[in-house]
Amino acid sequence: MPWLYLILAIVAEVSGTTSMKLSAGFTKPVPSVLIFVFYGLSLTFLTLALRTLPVGMSYAVWSALGTALITAIGVLWFGEGINALKVISLILIIAGIAGLHFSQEHMK
Repeated sequence: MPWLYLILAIVAEVSGTTSMKLSAGFTKPVPSVLIFVFYGLSLTFLTLALRTLPVGMSYAVWSALGTALITAIGVLWFGEGINALKVISLILIIAGIAGLHFSQEHMK
């Protein structure tokens, strides 16, 4: 269940960040309100995940996967550019998350 909470926290965080872009600097009311709704849900689910999961690893997964997903949304939905350096950087972020996760498992 804690991993489900963490996934929901990531989805809500990505939705909140996407709402930021869609709000056009708080000029559109619905996306502007959704920023706060989604970030509230994200922090709620992250807090529930932290009841069981280690904080360092959880935050790394939450922030890094959120970054990777937002980058993908930026490229696919908002037409932002992609290049080799951006792809390599995302791969390194994901590799770092895997390293943190596996280091936690070996410590138990």
